[in-house]
Amino acid sequence: MHPSTVILAGTASEAGSRLFGVIATVAIFLAALLVIFAVVGKVTGRFERPLTIVVLVAPAVILSVAGLVVPAIRTIVTSFTNEQAAGQKFKIVDGKLVEYKTKFIGLDNYRFDFTDSYTLHTLLRTVIWIVLVPLVTVGIGLLLALLLDRMTHTTLPRTLIFLPTAISFVGASLIWALVYNAPVYNQDGTPGTQTGLLSKIVIALGWQHPPNWILDAPGNSYLIMIVMVWIQVGFAMVVLGAALKAIPEEIIEAARIDGASGATLFRAVQIPMIRNTLIVVATTVTITSLKAFDIVNTMTNGNYSTDVLANQMYNELFVTNQTGRGSSLAVLLFLCVVPLVAYNVVQLRRERAAR
Repeated sequence: MHPSTVILAGTASEAGSRLFGVIATVAIFLAALLVIFAVVGKVTGRFERPLTIVVLVAPAVILSVAGLVVPAIRTIVTSFTNEQAAGQKFKIVDGKLVEYKTKFIGLDNYRFDFTDSYTLHTLLRTVIWIVLVPLVTVGIGLLLALLLDRMTHTTLPRTLIFLPTAISFVGASLIWALVYNAPVYNQDGTPGTQTGLLSKIVIALGWQHPPNWILDAPGNSYLIMIVMVWIQVGFAMVVLGAALKAIPEEIIEAARIDGASGATLFRAVQIPMIRNTLIVVATTVTITSLKAFDIVNTMTNGNYSTDVLANQMYNELFVTNQTGRGSSLAVLLFLCVVPLVAYNVVQLRRERAAR
């Protein structure tokens, strides 16, 4: 039998056994739930309600603990160690294979994060992402929502603006990588056939030798941010447009009777009425910007001064095998998200209390 046939047969057999294992696990889980529900259904008396609550909530709690809490605790503990690779037992020192032992090193990984020049620039760049992207996205989304609110036939423009939201980050990155493709020149120095749309436009406008957009810092980082804005602005437009339409017409009419119109009506009436929605949209886009791994990794892999926290965390964990340092970056990323979520929760509670 040909070796390639043997390899394909082995791969197919392994894939089949894994698929069977997944199906068997799901079937056992569903069967166990059916048995539990059947037993609980026969319970009566004072234990019926609390037992029903426990049975219905327990699967979600168990899955959350197994999938979120335990890995989070594991990551936090690892961030205080010098672990280099999961399961690594040996390393090469001075050409010799010696046993590698993971040990507790305290805050050394965090100290490295805030003293290493490359990591500091990554943190600063991440801050710029979470400031600029939400501001621009919410601003453009709100402007589009206002414009479309004054139009009669809005189905087509709404669909076209919202369409990028349905595209994956990787797919959008590939599209914009073609837009930013470097200009090509003939041997005599004149512009040749242009693949990049942006280069074609600026050359047509008179800029004969545009830069290599993705390689030239710091402008390349802002060009990559445009990809995130392009994806998220449709989401912001739809949510903010719905919030504007939910404002009672009586309030708008009363404000107009009092003399408010145009910018005054927008600033004094509409913005305060959709304030909570603005906060929710801005928070959502900010959290998404913190997770901008797909876009950066696809377009530059963090090279050319474009790295962000999520991408460096991935590289530390799975490329350089610095598991301890990667875990510390994961914890920093988590600490950036927590205040945003907490603020959002507080605002929602205040809104409910005010009703």
